[in-house]
Amino acid sequence: KRDNKAAYLFLLPWFAGLVLITAGPVTASLVLGFTDYNLIQPPEFNGLENITRMLGDQRLHHALGVTFEYVLISVPLQLAAALGLAMLLDRGMRGLAFYRSAFYLPSLLGSSVAIAVLWRQIFGAEGLFNQLLGLFGLTGRGWISDPDTALSTLIVLNVWTFGAPMVIFLAGLRQIPVMYYEAAQVDGAGRFTQFRRITVPLLSPIIFFNLVLQIIHAFQSFTQAFVVSGGTGGPSDSTMFYTLYLYQRGFHNFDMGYASALAWLLLIIIAAFTAINFLAAKKWVFYDD
Repeated sequence: KRDNKAAYLFLLPWFAGLVLITAGPVTASLVLGFTDYNLIQPPEFNGLENITRMLGDQRLHHALGVTFEYVLISVPLQLAAALGLAMLLDRGMRGLAFYRSAFYLPSLLGSSVAIAVLWRQIFGAEGLFNQLLGLFGLTGRGWISDPDTALSTLIVLNVWTFGAPMVIFLAGLRQIPVMYYEAAQVDGAGRFTQFRRITVPLLSPIIFFNLVLQIIHAFQSFTQAFVVSGGTGGPSDSTMFYTLYLYQRGFHNFDMGYASALAWLLLIIIAAFTAINFLAAKKWVFYDD
């Protein structure tokens, strides 16, 4: 009993943080999702009115479309780049620790304000990317200011932050026994066959883990779109992520009740994607046991 008391004493700060910082605000946002609340006047219960507003909110529907496009394109490309580089590093090379750290660095900085500002400068009308195209006699454009390409620049930014899944892939590749590849070579299997028949099945739990994690992260993306568009989601709402629209409703329009309902909708969407991945994993994820 004395040991238990000591354990609870040391856990007390964590429990306090759980209640005050996590559970309390989450519960409050659930309650506020059924109210009309503008941060000034007391919240007024309005039933399912916020849900009804969502059904007719065309800008919300557009934000969902932009976010889905961002997630469904950037996450597969990011994981493909991460796996490709992990396989390259797994072969062994001089200075491996340096390259591993260098490739991981974008994951630490990719969601920062500084990188988003840098990205806006690189893909601006007079940015570094257009200067590079000019060396080959090509004429660039304002990639950030063009509605047709603005979202693509953010997709490239997300793909560039492949460091974290790459390190996880590299650790998974190191756990695959070399004897499997040696046996496959004896049987005459080529590189592609070895990748398809050995690497992918044995690495499938790691692929599944990275897939779920990166989908959740992509749905929560905010800083890049906020900085690149100046908080507007422009041009022409082409970078209007769901989280950015939620922020605008809550902190620009002071429509905190509706914003709370939007936050819970995002939670449901992420939970649905996660559940779908877990159901689909039964057909393609291979476990040793």
